[in-house]
Amino acid sequence: MNGLITGSQLRLAVLARQQLLDRAPPAMPVAEVVRRVCGLQTQYAPTAYIGLWSRLAGFQRHVLTTALEQREVIQATLLRNTIHVVAAADYWPMRIAARDAMQRWFLRRPDAPPVRTIRAAAARVQRTIAGGGQLSRAELDSVAGAAGAAGVGMWVDLVRVPPSGTWERRRADRFGLAEDWVGNAPELSVDDARDHVVRSYLTGFGPASAKEIASFCSMTVGDVRPCAERVATRLFRADDGTELFDLDDLPLPDADVAPPVRFIGNWEAILLVHARRALVIREEDRSRIFTAKIPQSLPTFLVDGQVAGTWRFVEGTIEVEPWIELGARRRRQVDAEAAALAELFA
Repeated sequence: MNGLITGSQLRLAVLARQQLLDRAPPAMPVAEVVRRVCGLQTQYAPTAYIGLWSRLAGFQRHVLTTALEQREVIQATLLRNTIHVVAAADYWPMRIAARDAMQRWFLRRPDAPPVRTIRAAAARVQRTIAGGGQLSRAELDSVAGAAGAAGVGMWVDLVRVPPSGTWERRRADRFGLAEDWVGNAPELSVDDARDHVVRSYLTGFGPASAKEIASFCSMTVGDVRPCAERVATRLFRADDGTELFDLDDLPLPDADVAPPVRFIGNWEAILLVHARRALVIREEDRSRIFTAKIPQSLPTFLVDGQVAGTWRFVEGTIEVEPWIELGARRRRQVDAEAAALAELFA
């Protein structure tokens, strides 16, 4: 056991591993940045571009679009049954690790069709696009049939094919077979795939508890704990006594590090489960970001490593709505970062 780690120390660790303390150098390939941060959640396609702009020095939009077109990074429905952009090398381990959990989750739905119906739909889709074919969302639903359409993507391995799901064409509604787009699935056991995903999570978000890893990675705590015990090379205790798993040689910044202002997009993964322990979101602000009135979290900005308000792009500029008193120095920092982000939109 390596000792106690506080919420503020965890916040700095997460920010460092997410490349939100120091941007990655401009020469670093997009796929490497995406690998380091355990993928980028992209329910809304521009979020990946905004996320990379905040994490990679000198980032320009075409760099991610090119990486998607050249299959260096892959966009697909993966962990938690949500759309992610991941490094190509991470696609199959994440898919194999999450597939059974996604299928179990779907079959628990009260309106779920019999599993044989979904398997038949998956077989039809597989036959239709085998060999490099593609289907639009409407075509996919038509081939799968009304009963199988909702769950077919959990039984057949699909990727989102560019230019869909890019800044220029934001609806990620064109699909191809993963084996055609990424290559055949490797000889990888479910346990090995889960170990890979746990290692990826700790690289991007650790130190973390088994419950936090499980929530993020579409697994149960019973699935995760043996993986974490195999993978982890150091352990910490949180303020409340919870055991936190981690890997050696990953950042644990000193407590006096001052996080810079950073802007993040809708549904950024850093706002999810580990945010509670790491205090990325003040609990009193959570309902301002996640609300039943809108289908996604709001785009936000961080000051001192915590969500400090929301932003939006309006007529060529970034408008910010702070929730705290910024003061003159912080306001200048927020305004400078907002002006730079506006150039990404331009």
